[in-house]
Amino acid sequence: MDYQKIIERIAEDVSPLLDKGEVASYIPALAGVSPSKFGIAVATVRGECFTTGDASECFSIQSLSKVFTLAMVMDRIGDALWERVGREASGNPFNSLVQLEYEHGRPRNPFINAGALVVTDCIILENHDPMRDLRGFVRTCAGNNTIGYDESVALSEKETGHRNAALAHFLKSYGNLYNDPGRVLDVYYHQCSLSMSCKDLARAFLFLANGGTDPVNGNIVCGLRQAKRINALMQTCGLYDEGGEFAFRVGLPGKSGVGGGIVAVMPGELSIAVWSPGLNTAGNSLAGFKALELFTTYTSKSIF
Repeated sequence: MDYQKIIERIAEDVSPLLDKGEVASYIPALAGVSPSKFGIAVATVRGECFTTGDASECFSIQSLSKVFTLAMVMDRIGDALWERVGREASGNPFNSLVQLEYEHGRPRNPFINAGALVVTDCIILENHDPMRDLRGFVRTCAGNNTIGYDESVALSEKETGHRNAALAHFLKSYGNLYNDPGRVLDVYYHQCSLSMSCKDLARAFLFLANGGTDPVNGNIVCGLRQAKRINALMQTCGLYDEGGEFAFRVGLPGKSGVGGGIVAVMPGELSIAVWSPGLNTAGNSLAGFKALELFTTYTSKSIF
């Protein structure tokens, strides 16, 4: 299949959508990103890589980082995580305080912000230097030792992340945050500030297309069982309260971030990353969502 031709066609097809969404201006450091940016990268388990547009330009991956932290924690503490976090789709905004209080401090899943804060708390408990270890984990997955944190984005989130701070203190009040909330928030803001390109992300998610093993170098990133479950969680919870729509229109496990990135996985075949900063009302990339729908349409490939 000519993936290069397909993604170039997609880039042309979605170009009218690039000025339709809204960038995540509630994070000041992201407010100035041009909504005209658009990139796609496809990485296959055979080691191929296809790109078009701004696929090599780095951007703030935001909630895409939750997949990396989840993979680290699931591999290290296993099913103990599920005593603190659920596995069901939220049906509510990713930063809902109401849902966390209603469910007595046990987040619905690890991809909403409250659940990700619990996962980050586990990262801190399991690692002497969590930010160094997370950065190293991501660099290994992506095969790129230059990946790092964007300190300006991390600071911007710290200065304006009042709702995340409220979620952290809610969790602490229910006994579901073991470390100091300020410490957890600092690591969380840094993980969201990781700066990567579509090319980096497609490469970094390949282990989920290959049963937990990096098909390029043979490194075992996580077990087969963990990879299966991460894909399942991405399918049901990866697009926040738009997960059903993503399953209906795209039909692949995926994860989004308010930086405008979405990564999806075709188990056994490939991972695909798209970036377009303009977001829809659910906080997902407007053009990126459409691009992935067109990808599964043009290739006739999905998990269904």
